[in-house]
Amino acid sequence: MMRRALDHVCRMLLFLLLAAAVPGTAFARNQPPDKRVNPNAKAIADFQDEVHEYLELHDKLEGTLPDPPREPTPEDVDQRQRALAALIQKARRNAKQGDIFKRHVRPVIRRLLHGVFTGPDAQQLRAAIKEENPTGAVKLQINGRYPDTFPFSTVPAQVLATLPPLPKELEYRFIDTTLILLDAHAHIIVDYMIGAVPR
Repeated sequence: MMRRALDHVCRMLLFLLLAAAVPGTAFARNQPPDKRVNPNAKAIADFQDEVHEYLELHDKLEGTLPDPPREPTPEDVDQRQRALAALIQKARRNAKQGDIFKRHVRPVIRRLLHGVFTGPDAQQLRAAIKEENPTGAVKLQINGRYPDTFPFSTVPAQVLATLPPLPKELEYRFIDTTLILLDAHAHIIVDYMIGAVPR
């Protein structure tokens, strides 16, 4: 209950911040104040609603697994990841690309990333995400396991601060210029968005 309330407060704060800070997202001028809607901020709020819905499923399924050992071995971690992944894959067997990065959300995310990747620190940020970036080597598949043989790309703090915040169970990662949403506990790709980083 507390987590749900905190999520709601975070979404409302993000909505207000984006309304003031994202370029080109002014509220509709011909509407009365209580009817004005910032479409960009609403898209981000919708994205976070989808993230929250996924997280509820994640938590429910993870709660059915036995408690991990107090000091888990790498084998214990791997087995738990795979067990959780199997449960999520079964529950989301009809999931497809764009279920979380919805069509109206993607242009907003791209604009946010365009701002940071064309700003004064663009060269350093681009170099950072290229470090250990697996480029096109990873097969993008919803609910697919991120390959153990490929490293994770670096996601600079400045980029993370630009993107909508995520719960600790989920992470942003880059594969070439594609932004992926990774379930860190299940080691699977939850959703992805092509062309997130401007060329």
